[in-house]
Amino acid sequence: MSAAAAGRVGRFYTAARRHPWVLGKVADWKIPLGPYTPAQIAVAVGGGLALVKTIGWWSWMGPVPIVAWLLTVWAVRRPKIKGRAPLQASLGWVLLAWQPQGGRMGGRAARDRISRPLLGGFTVEEAAPAVPAVAAPPRADQSAAGRSAPRGRAARPSTEPRPEPQARPQPVGPVSGVQQLLALAQQAGGAR
Repeated sequence: MSAAAAGRVGRFYTAARRHPWVLGKVADWKIPLGPYTPAQIAVAVGGGLALVKTIGWWSWMGPVPIVAWLLTVWAVRRPKIKGRAPLQASLGWVLLAWQPQGGRMGGRAARDRISRPLLGGFTVEEAAPAVPAVAAPPRADQSAAGRSAPRGRAARPSTEPRPEPQARPQPVGPVSGVQQLLALAQQAGGAR
């Protein structure tokens, strides 16, 4: 283990060490029974508006709906949804619903590429007859002359004419562009 790896320290902070975001003061005025979490503020404002708008429905129950509303405000002071505060949990659900189905790559929606046909072609040719390449055996006078010649002098060239190389058979039928280029290269190489 290297010295740099041995000196690494990992730290994490549990929920007990985190301070939740709360609202306890407005300017110089301290909020009674505060501080309040964002969830409590949302339930207090939303529930209060709902109670005011629906007073005709619940007025026959007396103070029960108001007490239920205050108990709900108190109950949401430290709620957790899978270890997260309700505001962050609801924001996570909204962002999950807002994400593209395939996810994101580089900040953009990841999409499959449009399918398109793969075009290509080929040529079917008849098989050319195989011509075995016959190597002429070395002649006795060439091999003996080459072995017996001293190092400083070259061997005496033979006076017999060499046989002409046989021409390769040309393919029959349609010829592809690659085959035409190979044939031209072979012809240019043989002309040297």
